[in-house]
Amino acid sequence: MGMLDRFGGVFWLPVILAIIAFVLIGAPSSWLTLTVAGLSMGLMIFLMASGLSLVFGLMDVLNFGHSAFVSFGAFVAASVLAYFGGWLGSDSILLNSLALVFAIAAAVVFGAALGWFFERVIVKPVYSDHLRQILITMGALIVAEQLILATWGGSPVNVPRPHFLEGAIIVGNSSLEVYRLFAFCLGALVYGGLFVLLNAEFVAMLLIIVYVGAVAVLFLFVVMMLDVDFAELKAEMARYMPLALLIGLVILMQFVMAFGAWDANSAAEGLRTQVITDEVHNTAALGLILYDQYFLLFQLSGLILLVAMIGAIVLTLRHRADVKRQNVVDQMMRDPKLAMKLNDVKPGQGL
Repeated sequence: MGMLDRFGGVFWLPVILAIIAFVLIGAPSSWLTLTVAGLSMGLMIFLMASGLSLVFGLMDVLNFGHSAFVSFGAFVAASVLAYFGGWLGSDSILLNSLALVFAIAAAVVFGAALGWFFERVIVKPVYSDHLRQILITMGALIVAEQLILATWGGSPVNVPRPHFLEGAIIVGNSSLEVYRLFAFCLGALVYGGLFVLLNAEFVAMLLIIVYVGAVAVLFLFVVMMLDVDFAELKAEMARYMPLALLIGLVILMQFVMAFGAWDANSAAEGLRTQVITDEVHNTAALGLILYDQYFLLFQLSGLILLVAMIGAIVLTLRHRADVKRQNVVDQMMRDPKLAMKLNDVKPGQGL
């Protein structure tokens, strides 16, 4: 477990699963569509579960009634969106966005008021007793469910999506639904915001840059720039599999020997906890480290990324004789009179 933690621990599990799924699926377009759908669904669940994790981590409260806040917020937001239904169906992105902002604001205000009452009246008397917290929050959850049924009824509430979240973006042969991309970006931003709230700005920036930026670029590379013949790839993989397993076993043994004999310095823990003085804010400390001590390395990494970006653009725009390309400018500027010719064919003189 210690060696696994040194390599990132369970955080590598999604990456490993994505790579395995890419090999098993075989089609980059299908893999991209399924991966984006899975990530968006996972981040939707995270948006609902992050509050429970934050409450338990900071307040040591087992709130089994947390789902009641999510449900109340969802129904309040749905009611506001239904009221602004005309704005949702409008072609104006401004009106769509305003409807979403009003719905989110109403859900936040209602949830904050309900949360304040819940914490003051129900949770505060049982702060030190986890068993009583479970019992009393479960009872509050049942009461909240009945209030929702009494207010909104038992029928599903259907709310149309905003106009700008409808449709899909075609990337290569993949169809990515806009609302799933929106949920992915929103979840990643909330994930980073939680780390900012916990005074871990560097981790928050890494999450947004890596997961929203680098992973999105990786998806584009897979779909748009790789011309992979998977039948040939699998044949070659099966041919060289014994040699690859032997090399992988040797490398694994080297890692085990290296990290098995690695012992941390006794003073390392103290240096990690007190890298810089308490008078300097985390963000300022990051700036001093990145742009002072590691300035050349930081600029070098930016230069490498710039070269990679230019290379990707060159590979994308290269002309190949065996690939048909379209010229959008020529298509838009063509004369309809020259693009199509109508012939008046008399009876008996056709083909």
